[in-house]
Amino acid sequence: MLRRAKRPSREGYAERQGGTPMENGVSRETGGSQASSSSSEGGRGTPGQSGGTPAPRQPRVRPRLIFHTQLAHGSPTGKIEGFTNVKELYAKIAEVFDISPTEILFCTLNTHKVDMQKLLGGQIGLEDFIFAHIRGETKEVEVTKTEDALGLTITDNGAGCAFIKRIKEGSIINRIPVVCVGDSIEAINDQTIVGCRHYEVAKMLREMPKAQPFTLRLVEPKRAFDMISQRTRSNKVPSEGKVASGKETLRLRSKGNATLEEAPSEREEEAAGKVDDLLESYMGIRDVELASSMVEMAKGRQGSEDFARGLDLLLGEFAFPEEFVAEVWRTICEAKGSPK
Repeated sequence: MLRRAKRPSREGYAERQGGTPMENGVSRETGGSQASSSSSEGGRGTPGQSGGTPAPRQPRVRPRLIFHTQLAHGSPTGKIEGFTNVKELYAKIAEVFDISPTEILFCTLNTHKVDMQKLLGGQIGLEDFIFAHIRGETKEVEVTKTEDALGLTITDNGAGCAFIKRIKEGSIINRIPVVCVGDSIEAINDQTIVGCRHYEVAKMLREMPKAQPFTLRLVEPKRAFDMISQRTRSNKVPSEGKVASGKETLRLRSKGNATLEEAPSEREEEAAGKVDDLLESYMGIRDVELASSMVEMAKGRQGSEDFARGLDLLLGEFAFPEEFVAEVWRTICEAKGSPK
């Protein structure tokens, strides 16, 4: 049985600081209401008042968030700022390097390699360095489905590009050497899937009939091994694989504004990781942002039914099997040590 939402909205759950102005993509904190600046000499208040009027408090604005970026196959270092969501982030990177945003397949943090463990997801550490992987060669492969599953795990960049995050060893796809992790899926049987979410692509592939060949048009990330050593680095660039030491991260969403938040706790990270594993086993997708949002959605929910209603509001465009929802609820409760 599939659970479907009444209201398709992912941005409805995005946490916002209502009414606060935005500064470089994050909510700006103010110092509260300002008192009157008039006061009498010697610290006395105006007639009828006891004591002096306090001096006005100036708004406290967060520092500008500037991130360093490069093209993964080699480029000078650029700087980006002022983005408020995932699509704007890609647009800013494209502007720096004078390319179209649609040229960017995905981004990795702190490494130029096609490392699916370092994908830019829903959060960027304040010291993270962003590498953009852009379109390279296009290739077409013919696939015949001899088993129920192809052995692919799909994810997307949040800006309309679905790509391969994992290939299961010994699977149908694993036996086609030309198909690689990091390849973007551009079309299935000449039907373009650009702009589709990863779960839509995974569903289409699951529904392909057995013993009937079909064609995948793939785009691989651009590589230029001779340029890797020539990459210019800023002295602020962390070494590859280094984890940002700051406790705050910039939280991005496919829709809605970015917010500056405390990094998730160890239990929350553990819960999100387990939910991401469940997404792969049930749906054939990986999505750290979605997994983290599901963990957040579980806060304050009274049982799996209440949790399921919250998921309907969070991601109404998708249909979750009831057994999947129940398993996610149990997993989150176990990871956080909460009663089921």
